[in-house]
Amino acid sequence: MSLFTWLDYSERDRRKMLEVVDLFKERDTRDELGLGSVRDSFADQLFPGTSTIMTRARYFLLVAWTYHDLEEKKVGSAAIAARGRKAETELIEAIERSEDKDGNIGKYARTALKRLPSSVYWQGLGVWGIRTFRGSLAQYQRSLDRHYSLRLRHGRRSEERDQEHDDLAASNWHGGLIEPPKDFPGTCSLRLSRAEAEYLRERIRLSHPCAGSLLAELAANPRQVNKVDFVWEHPDFASFSLANRNLVNHAQVFSEIMHGAALLYNLILAEQSDWSEGTNDYRDRMEEWAQKVQARMAAFEEWDRTLFWEQAHHGNLRIHPGARDFINAWWDLVLKHQPAKLASLQSARTLIGERERRLKKSLARIDNPRARELWNREAGSAQLEFRWVNSRRILKDIFNGLEASHA
Repeated sequence: MSLFTWLDYSERDRRKMLEVVDLFKERDTRDELGLGSVRDSFADQLFPGTSTIMTRARYFLLVAWTYHDLEEKKVGSAAIAARGRKAETELIEAIERSEDKDGNIGKYARTALKRLPSSVYWQGLGVWGIRTFRGSLAQYQRSLDRHYSLRLRHGRRSEERDQEHDDLAASNWHGGLIEPPKDFPGTCSLRLSRAEAEYLRERIRLSHPCAGSLLAELAANPRQVNKVDFVWEHPDFASFSLANRNLVNHAQVFSEIMHGAALLYNLILAEQSDWSEGTNDYRDRMEEWAQKVQARMAAFEEWDRTLFWEQAHHGNLRIHPGARDFINAWWDLVLKHQPAKLASLQSARTLIGERERRLKKSLARIDNPRARELWNREAGSAQLEFRWVNSRRILKDIFNGLEASHA
């Protein structure tokens, strides 16, 4: 049994840890080779405020409405966590009764739900400017008693026309937060009305962290692209702004090159596990990857590595030097050798093994039969897509809402 602990210093770090825990439940998306800091740098720049555990766009409003309402009822710091949890789990039932419930968070766990929508969307609410309180959800809950006290003092001073203290009781929520429907929360679905979709679109376009991002650009130019697996395959790619095209190009090359490292890692584990079916499957996938890389070799050779790292550090200054060294070393191997030869190239296998041992120490699976027992035969083998799939779902909700006949 493993136990994760972390300090509640920042909402961003907390969200990252929750995503890491969640990824252990999925087959293909684990960060086995320590590429997450670079991957998240590009994902945050392309699609700010999103995460891999978000399901639907309307939760941005449901969470805001729920806690705004509790504030109006002056629920204090000691009670807000329990009252918020009750309100959020009651929404599960309301959504489940609706016609649009796909992505209902907690539909299986119900009242036993561990990760509430507020936990999933808190960081994004801040990035999109819907939440103006600066701090984690726990910090927000602890701040409420003082917030009510300041509001009371502010009200008295306003009556005394003391305009010097108008900023004492700043709202925790965006001043233009759209009102919930009159039947909320008793009746609730995950479908956005046109007015709600317009509000979210404007938040994406106008909030400082989102302005100029690809998410904002896509939100401003609605187009449904349900079958596009990677953002660089978007039919409007050529019309993206130059900055976003460059960002997507860097992300694409990084994703395509490093996918081979993830496949080789799983191939080595399949071989050492004497799993012949898996070995053949990963060899086939490595061959398919090599053919794709070979077809794009000219683009890889022209790729400006200096600009790539500048862009990566622009989104995340804390990229570990070990991650950078590993990525550069794999990059060199791909350019120096025929991609089709990497599956059997000893220097490539040594690089993968040493990288895993640096990250996991005694828990590394390569050359470690005991640790390999925990391998699920599909560890981090999916190609990186930088939260495009989640963002596509959120944008689809907004675009559908913009087309709705009801305001």
